[in-house]
Amino acid sequence: MREESGARINISEGNCPERIVTITGPTDAIFKAFAMIAYKFEEDIINSMSNSTATSKPPVTLRLVVPASQCGSLIGKGGSKIKEIRESTGAQVQVAGDMLPNSTERAVTISGTPDAIIQCVKQICVVMLESPPKGATIPYRPKPASAPVIFAGGQAYSIQGQYAIPHPDLTKLHQLAMQQTPFTPLGQTTPAFPVGMDASPQASTHELTIPNDLIGCIIGRQGTKINEIRQMSGAQIKIASAMEGSAERQITITGSPANISLAQYLINARLTSEVTGMGTL
Repeated sequence: MREESGARINISEGNCPERIVTITGPTDAIFKAFAMIAYKFEEDIINSMSNSTATSKPPVTLRLVVPASQCGSLIGKGGSKIKEIRESTGAQVQVAGDMLPNSTERAVTISGTPDAIIQCVKQICVVMLESPPKGATIPYRPKPASAPVIFAGGQAYSIQGQYAIPHPDLTKLHQLAMQQTPFTPLGQTTPAFPVGMDASPQASTHELTIPNDLIGCIIGRQGTKINEIRQMSGAQIKIASAMEGSAERQITITGSPANISLAQYLINARLTSEVTGMGTL
């Protein structure tokens, strides 16, 4: 592809769910490279259909990563530009409303036949050349997929591919926490997770502060991550509301010393995973 198109093509590193393909060069070289990629994707779709019962061929879909400051020009006044691109190329074009995580870039999804996609990319390139980005651009860097953790037979395992890898540190903390935590009896309608420790004489409280920009990785989508941490550790965890003018949020952990240790371990693992992209939780 590099040789035939004359463009520089780089693919980002990492075992991530997504990789970034960066194409650099004169516009005609970029169009050639995009054409080759679009036809390669169509070839893959045709090959995968030969093994399935699907009758209608799905469109080729590409996600472009575009600086948010250029998206206004791409959409146009009242959506006029994007409508014009859709109508003249026959491709579907969607500009994401939110910026990609930890960046100032937005995803622009284009789908259609390879020919429609190539025409669409040409028009998008023209707009981007006419309206350069304003200010600094923080590029989107996909994070590695976080490995889920399961508890089975009193042991903790992190899931990597098809294998469950024993996690001795987490196992020790989990066993300590469970020895000191009453469970709700099985058979009741309430879930059989550790109950709150407020009534226990050995319950104590620990407070920590987390920067606002990292609190999202602790809470997770619709609270999924914080609920996982609560259930695994048996601790009660409260996150204070954001205070005006403060760059940090207060987290209060209540439970036995073992519950608190496990909750802290899980919170730190989430932060390490978010900051370095290397965590296992």
